[in-house]
Amino acid sequence: MSIKSDKWIRRMSEQHGMIEPFETGQVREKDSQKIVSYGTSSYGYDVRCADEFKIFTNINSAIVDPKAFDENSFVDIQSDVCIIPPNSFALARTVEYFRIPRSVLTVCLGKSTYARCGIIVNVTPLEPEWEGHVTLEFSNTSPLPAKIYANEGVAQMLFFESDEICETSYKDRGGKYQGQQGVTLPKT
Repeated sequence: MSIKSDKWIRRMSEQHGMIEPFETGQVREKDSQKIVSYGTSSYGYDVRCADEFKIFTNINSAIVDPKAFDENSFVDIQSDVCIIPPNSFALARTVEYFRIPRSVLTVCLGKSTYARCGIIVNVTPLEPEWEGHVTLEFSNTSPLPAKIYANEGVAQMLFFESDEICETSYKDRGGKYQGQQGVTLPKT
């Protein structure tokens, strides 16, 4: 298994639609303003989060249960920024739509700009032949409100290609999150 370079990521995205929309380089400025960077990096791709957020709230005294998830545990907002309360979390989705090749496993890591503010980005691996918008979870571990910026970089995807094709892909299994659009809540 080997990690893939910017050249491989560019080729897979341009020829096979692995990442759409795709940015060939690092974008660090928008409208003459500095932003948290996104786009192709040396050995990965920095994704952006869209402007749709689900902010966790406990106004209904709900229990977080992945088998019986209460959608009333979130407040939906659409905005250029998301303020996450202290010691809480929010869900969002990537701007980019992914189509992972059958020989590739993709791992997501948070960007250091957010990590240095106590904001942790959590995403499970993108399995071979998974496709969709990635649901992102932002945990605010600080005792202060934290701000996330829509349409700016939030996490980096790393692509690992195996020496052999997997026997059963996510698509073959009929994975429950296949083709997801928007922010997707837990399913069983």
